[in-house]
Parts: sequence; C-alpha cells; structure tokens
Amino acid sequence: MTTKPELLEYDLGPAVRAFTTTRFGGCSEGNYASFNINGYCGDNPAHVAANRAALCGELGIQQDRLILPHQVHGKKVLAIDRSLLALDEVARHERLEGIDAVMTDVTGVCVGVSTADCIPVLLYDEEHCAVAAVHAGWRGTVKGIVAETVRAMSLHYGTEAAMLRAVIAPGISVAAFEVGDEVYDAFAAAGFPMDVVARRMGRWHIDLNVANFLQLEAAGVPLGRIQVSSYCTYTECDRFFSARRLGIQSGRLYTGILLRPDKQ
Repeated sequence: MTTKPELLEYDLGPAVRAFTTTRFGGCSEGNYASFNINGYCGDNPAHVAANRAALCGELGIQQDRLILPHQVHGKKVLAIDRSLLALDEVARHERLEGIDAVMTDVTGVCVGVSTADCIPVLLYDEEHCAVAAVHAGWRGTVKGIVAETVRAMSLHYGTEAAMLRAVIAPGISVAAFEVGDEVYDAFAAAGFPMDVVARRMGRWHIDLNVANFLQLEAAGVPLGRIQVSSYCTYTECDRFFSARRLGIQSGRLYTGILLRPDKQ
C-alpha cells in the first residue's frame, strides 16, 4: 500500500520545489522497495504507477506533468514546452527517448532524472523562471552534459550562468566509485584536472561531485550558488538506491524540480 513518499528537499527559494526521492514511502518490492517511479528498470508496472501517483499527489500536479526521460548516458537536452505536453502518451514517450537532461519554463511541470549512483544536477534560473534536471553519470560528465544544459538554457530562455542556482544531488561518493584505467583515461582526455578529480586507493577512484562542480564553475555558475549533497548512494543504500550495491535490476531515485504555479 502506497504511503507518503519521503523526499529529500533543497531550498532554492519559494518559487520552486526541488527534491530527491528516497527508497521510502512506496509499494514496490524487493530491490525496488519501496519508492521507485522508473518504468525502465524492471519494476512491476502497477507499483510504478501507484508510486508515480503518490508523488504527483505530494507535489500537487497532474500525472502527465511529471517528466522522466529514458536516459542513455549521452548529452542530449530536451526543452519541455506546451507543444510537447500536448502530445499523446506514445508520441511523448518517443520524444523523451535518449534524453539525459530536461528543462522547462512551464509552471506546474516537474522535470527530473532518475539515478542510482550517477549524479543528478538541478538548475534554477530565477530571473527567467526556468529550471532543468541533468543526469550526469561518468559518461555524461566526460561529455560535459552539465555545461551543455547551461548552454541550452541560455539559448532557450536567455539564462545567464552567473544567475543560476544549482544542486548536485545524492550520488556515489569518491570513496565508493572505484573505476578502471579506461574511465580515468576518459576523464584525463576530456581535460579534467586529474589531481583534483581522481584519487589512487589501490585502484583509481573518481569524484563525480567535484567533476560536475568544476563544470558548473567553468560554465560561470558562482561557487556560492552551488549546493552539494554529502550523501553517498552506495554506502547509504538502505535509504538510496544504488545499482552497484543492488544490481541493475533495482529501483531508481528521482531528482526533480518544479516551478510552483502559485508563486510565479
């Protein structure tokens, strides 16, 4: 039986609601227990639907205003506008395929991404009333998806990076994110300062939080406007989903941001 979902919330001001779901407050079972709204990872569709309905109820929005793309570790950014919202379910599903960042300036629409160790990043442009959610796994981070999203917001909404507020939400910590040489080499080839983002602990470890923080800084977001979560999904998998701990066939967190329709 679905109960009230537990949300980890971020303070970005009264005009938005920004949050990450946890594992608590839903009806999914096993490695999906209990609050999973991702329909792409093998969960019971009835449980996913019930959990989505519970989240929409908590947010006070219609279910078709909860946006979740099918992510592929790429760098495509999609603007969620009124024309997309008017599409039928099949057409909308097609538009959301292969998307790793979503943004909108439509009130009452929650854009978000799903993760289970990858880094979710939220962006808020108060001046132009626009928001974005970014899925930044190691591949997306190497491809510069956070910077790509800042550029997309600038083109679509006139966003100035200096006016953005950002949240780097819960993901895997550097202590837990052990990688092979090929991942280290990918970050080095992308120009990251390896003495800052990598640590040798027997094998290489990559700090995805720092890597995305540096990308936000390089894009022009002021350091004082970036919040960074201290939670680790891997070590705290009792509260957060972790694909490394639970396997791929497990639940996903949803990190979303909503422009409140009554606060604009």
